[in-house]
Amino acid sequence: MSKIFLPILFFLFFSPLNSQNNLDDLITKLEIEMSKKTSYQEAKESRIKSLKDLLSEKDITPENKYFITNKLIAEYAYFSFNSSLFYIEENLALAKKIGNDFFIKESTLKLAKLLATSGRYDESINLLEEINSSNLSKELIIEYYSIFKRCYSELRTISRVKNIIDKYNTLYLIYKDSLNSQIKKLKNNSNLYLAIKEQNYRDEGNTIEALKINAKRLSLAKMGTREYALVTFNRSYMSAEVEGNNLNQKKYLILSAISDIQAAIKDNASLANLAVIFFEEGNVDRAHKYINFSFEDAKFYNSKLRFLDISNVLPVISKSYETKNNKQTNKLKKQLIFISVLSLILMISIFFIIKQNKKINQGKKYLKTANLQLKELNEKLSFTNSDLKRLYEELSSVDIIKEQYIGTFLNLYSEYIDKLDVYRKTVSKYIITNKTKDLLELSKSKKIIESELKIFYENFDKSFLHIYPNFIKNFNELLKEDERIIVKEDDSLTVELRIFALIRLGITNSSKISKILRYSVNTIYNYRVKIRNIAINREEFEDMVKKIK
Repeated sequence: MSKIFLPILFFLFFSPLNSQNNLDDLITKLEIEMSKKTSYQEAKESRIKSLKDLLSEKDITPENKYFITNKLIAEYAYFSFNSSLFYIEENLALAKKIGNDFFIKESTLKLAKLLATSGRYDESINLLEEINSSNLSKELIIEYYSIFKRCYSELRTISRVKNIIDKYNTLYLIYKDSLNSQIKKLKNNSNLYLAIKEQNYRDEGNTIEALKINAKRLSLAKMGTREYALVTFNRSYMSAEVEGNNLNQKKYLILSAISDIQAAIKDNASLANLAVIFFEEGNVDRAHKYINFSFEDAKFYNSKLRFLDISNVLPVISKSYETKNNKQTNKLKKQLIFISVLSLILMISIFFIIKQNKKINQGKKYLKTANLQLKELNEKLSFTNSDLKRLYEELSSVDIIKEQYIGTFLNLYSEYIDKLDVYRKTVSKYIITNKTKDLLELSKSKKIIESELKIFYENFDKSFLHIYPNFIKNFNELLKEDERIIVKEDDSLTVELRIFALIRLGITNSSKISKILRYSVNTIYNYRVKIRNIAINREEFEDMVKKIK
């Protein structure tokens, strides 16, 4: 049961929703097309101008002039009653001048049809009665009966006297039968055949079959034509009759109205009827918009019938629209008064807020000044702390260096005292044993000095690199990349590095350096010049060495 019930529920709930969404889309499309009304009208006027230009040619034959005028009449049909009437009468006069009986009857029927569609039924019938129908062509006889049928159909509708209604109804049926006998000669799928068959089913009250015929006509019609507008207009009312709601009625009236606008048809009824439906639904704004649009079209076309139809509903819609606007205006006035009172309260509140804000801002200014002063003091204190920290670090570094050097050199002095004592004992031994020759040889040998000097260098290198572990790396960074010094062992220095190590320790005099390292002054000078020459910044090189940490 649930499998059956759920799809039915889904259909019942979502089908109207989708229909409404589609209708909203169509309304949007309609109002877009309404805004493009001028461009469609200009396109039609451009076609009319082209035909008029052809008519103005000097060497045009009367027959060609007749055919071009017919095309001009077709363009003016449902666009301008006065222009249609003018050119039909021109063509009728031209047909009589040419003496062509077909042209005369064709133009007379066009005039009769124009009068009938504009509500001038008596004038149309008078014209038709002047025509001898016995020798009309198949095409013209169908038009002849169709106009008669239309006139009596409308007359029986608008008449209020029963006898006259019966008379018109009888005449309507006569011409209907005559027309039905003529359409048997037409093709079953022709538009005229289908249109008459649809009307016959509607007269019989067989709306279902009429809708089927209408669907065929709709498939053959093209949006933006008078035919499409008529087919959808008829379908709108048949759909409402069958379905019992106005969703499809509105849908097809909208489609009909869109087609009318695109075809620049001024003699239309769809939009006015749509306005009535929206008015009945309470959508006064949209109804007012549509009925005014229809009124402008009727005014442009100058249709007596359309003016009559619109005049029945325009005052009612306009009055409702005006009443609604008046209510909205009164509501807006009340809202305006309420807003004005609120605005006054707001202004008073703002005044006190601004006044209080000034006091707060004044306090903020004082606080800001105090904060700035405090910030300055903090910055000065921060700088002072930084200086103290830096001095402390420097003093700590100096103390470490002093401790390292004192310890190292105290150790060296102790070792040298021990070595001098050993040397003294050795000399004493050689003298006691009378080995003066060996003593002389010992005193002449430089091995002891070289050995001691080597030890001195090793101690110096280790001590210095212990205090300045990054000296070699930082020193090389001051030299050109391809000239940097490579040491054989990690804890040893080259001669050049020892010279600049002493300079880092503050011993800058070359003679003092020569005494410490036991090289000649010239050798020390040459090494210093050599290294300066390969430095990146030659002028400031030694000053930069002194800053190595």
